Amino acid sequence: MDLKKHRPVAIWLFIGAGMIVIQVLLGGITRLTGSGLSITEWKPILGALPPMNEHDWNLAFEKYKQIAQYKYIHNYFSLHDFKMIYFWEWLHRNWARFMGVVFIIPFVYFIYKKKIDRSMLWPMVILFVLGALQGAIGWIMVASGVGTDLVYVSHIRLAAHFIAALVLLVYVIWFAMKLSVPEFKKTHIPSIRNFTWLLLALLTVQLIYGAFMAGTHAAKSSITWPSINGQFIPEMGEGGLLHNLLAIQFVHRGLAYILTLLIIIYTLMLYRQSKGTVVYKLRNMPLLITLVQVTLGILTLINYLTPDKLALAISHQLVGILLLISLQVVYFYSAKNR
Repeated sequence: MDLKKHRPVAIWLFIGAGMIVIQVLLGGITRLTGSGLSITEWKPILGALPPMNEHDWNLAFEKYKQIAQYKYIHNYFSLHDFKMIYFWEWLHRNWARFMGVVFIIPFVYFIYKKKIDRSMLWPMVILFVLGALQGAIGWIMVASGVGTDLVYVSHIRLAAHFIAALVLLVYVIWFAMKLSVPEFKKTHIPSIRNFTWLLLALLTVQLIYGAFMAGTHAAKSSITWPSINGQFIPEMGEGGLLHNLLAIQFVHRGLAYILTLLIIIYTLMLYRQSKGTVVYKLRNMPLLITLVQVTLGILTLINYLTPDKLALAISHQLVGILLLISLQVVYFYSAKNR
């Protein structure tokens, strides 16, 4: 593979990955501010522009007043309040449109310049299919809250939207690394590769429960730490692990403790690798990110009722994504073909 020839394509993909991260964070802000149902229509082209005058703003507000979220949650909103939540959903959608432009125009250019060869065509097709799927899931989420009794989009749909975005992110990064990292920098280390798979599986479940936490506002069920309302194993009642707020928080906390312990073991394993390998050079990265992530999680929880909640929650989400990427990078460098 001619890595020099493929470098512009790899840079393009890395830029796209950065944009996906921003989009995921905007999605988190949209959910936490209750903005996701503020735009009740899907207009792929005309929807790029917000209401341009007071009359249009009032029309948009009147449409929002027809949905359950306004009737049961935001019925005290003024037009000014509506404009605030409208902004986040509008930005979230328009960043997605901008991403589409950033992906499609260079793709056409690279095809024209023959920077994309036959071996890259199917991976590119998969990339665009994943992107389209993500957009479709986003609209299905919004549509589920319009004309129904839902005051918020289902946290399960939210988790599906979130995980689909992370699958796209991981795929883009992997593709970019394959085009930019020479094979000699990788090492065949089955023990690290297999342990990383375990961590990625547990982290995926943890990220799903993170979306459940945001989607149900489960933090409000207990803002105490290290106990959960004075108990370490709370009485959870009905709803099970998918719907009970205390159960969701209990699982999210428990997985954090388990992942931290496993990543300490993982770090010790990385320290035992040859000092010349990239894997050894990355040995401290997952643990440092994990410790920051746990700290932010605790701070987000105990500050849930303060104005700092949003900034802490989004920082917590960002570091969770960075942990996912760090494990992916370690896996990549430990999975050399023999």
